[in-house]
Amino acid sequence: MINYSQVPSPCYVLEESRLIRNLEILSRVEKEADVKIICALKGYSMWSTFPLVGKYLAGATASSLNEAKLARNEMNREVHVFAPVYGDDEIDEILSLADHITFNSFSQWKRFKEKTQAAHVSAGIRVNPEFSTVETDLYNPCGKYSRLGVTLKEFKPEELDGIEGLHFHALCEQNADALAAVLKNFEERFGKWIPQMKWVNFGGGHHITRKDYDVDYLIRILKDFHKRYPHVQIIMEPGEAVGWQTGELVSTVEDIVHNEKDIAILNVSVSAHMPDCLEMPYRPTVIGAGNVSEKPYEYRLAGDTCLAGDVIGDYTFDKPLQVGDRIVFFDMIHYTMVKTTFFNGVKHPSIGIWTLDNRFKLVHQFTYEQFRDKL
Repeated sequence: MINYSQVPSPCYVLEESRLIRNLEILSRVEKEADVKIICALKGYSMWSTFPLVGKYLAGATASSLNEAKLARNEMNREVHVFAPVYGDDEIDEILSLADHITFNSFSQWKRFKEKTQAAHVSAGIRVNPEFSTVETDLYNPCGKYSRLGVTLKEFKPEELDGIEGLHFHALCEQNADALAAVLKNFEERFGKWIPQMKWVNFGGGHHITRKDYDVDYLIRILKDFHKRYPHVQIIMEPGEAVGWQTGELVSTVEDIVHNEKDIAILNVSVSAHMPDCLEMPYRPTVIGAGNVSEKPYEYRLAGDTCLAGDVIGDYTFDKPLQVGDRIVFFDMIHYTMVKTTFFNGVKHPSIGIWTLDNRFKLVHQFTYEQFRDKL
């Protein structure tokens, strides 16, 4: 268990034992269902842990040239790539790194078909099953007018020569029952072409490592698909499930001001360091804190940028907060570290690991030069 008093502030700190727990669950699914699970770097890119991740998972999936480089250089297992669009200035290098590549349209496939085949990279086309139970529009890949994936109406079977896989993605933080519903719609629309494929990618959004996730049901779903299409390789690419609840963001109270209510200003920013809280949106959990009226002392927790809306939320505590107190935000590794910015030039949280032998290891401390060079 992390001793937060030994962690610098601000800092993202991952607990190695919790990451291993997640990887063991994913590895069980891989083995029992005979599927490939690859880590989606858009959700989890903490590359200092890639040697460990690569011991359990088949590889990684990238959404850009930079992510493909990271996957190849730091994990060096299978590299799968999907991006909404590829450019002439990057496609050659992407193909030199990738084992699989998925195209978002038949026009992109036609544009880069010869290069892909010359590079001996397995090619797929992303399809849109036009069904999803994702409630947040921002995260719904199958929402109205979605640019992601080819709908049945726009599907071109005559262009499938050289295509070895179909790829769909319609989930976001969901259980196995959501996959079952999406898979039904996917097969109703595109099932006639599955037998001619070598692989089908079920995308991400599978919350496999969440406590209430029905792993046994997932394994049954995957095995049933294998029975229908015995020669087709199943690929899954969760990112959040890898980093789910593996670590925290440690911060410090730097000042307390009063404007009708007590406001604790921290050395972290929700807009710069926890942007997913604004996008999703969701209220992050603070270890040891309660909801409004739950505990005797209430504070609004706020960030250290000049943005007026850099406010995390209202929390209650057992005792009054003091300058120097640690405030620890739970579950801040997945879809948080990948989205941070240098907005306002405020100090960027360091990155560290709480190791299996119960010590803190600093992985990276950000510098002025990194802030400068970004601009």
